[in-house]
Amino acid sequence: MKLGAFSVSLSVKDLTVSKSFYENLGFAVFAGSPDQNYLIMKNDQTLIGLFQGMFEGNLLTFNPGWDQAANTLDSFDDVRAIQKKMKEEKVQLIQEADESTTGPASMMMADPDGNMILIDQHV
Repeated sequence: MKLGAFSVSLSVKDLTVSKSFYENLGFAVFAGSPDQNYLIMKNDQTLIGLFQGMFEGNLLTFNPGWDQAANTLDSFDDVRAIQKKMKEEKVQLIQEADESTTGPASMMMADPDGNMILIDQHV
């Protein structure tokens, strides 16, 4: 299964403070905006999303259709195909993509230990 780019999405209390902390670790702003309450930070091929007030807890995030530089991939597994596979495997979904659509969509599930996983397709 091709899940695309991987990042950790962190729910932060103060976007400015978190941005500064991760800049000290060598990360730089890659995408997002403080006005929209999120920043995507990058260090080489490592991505961390900082989100203030958008969700509780932290998420493992996969972006089908994107590589680590947010370039569109020629070949990838659509979020709806991934969702179908998870349903066949009897994985309980927390949020489902609308299977009657194409293009951008997302789904959520939790692993057996309760870690939240977001499959968020932008293409």
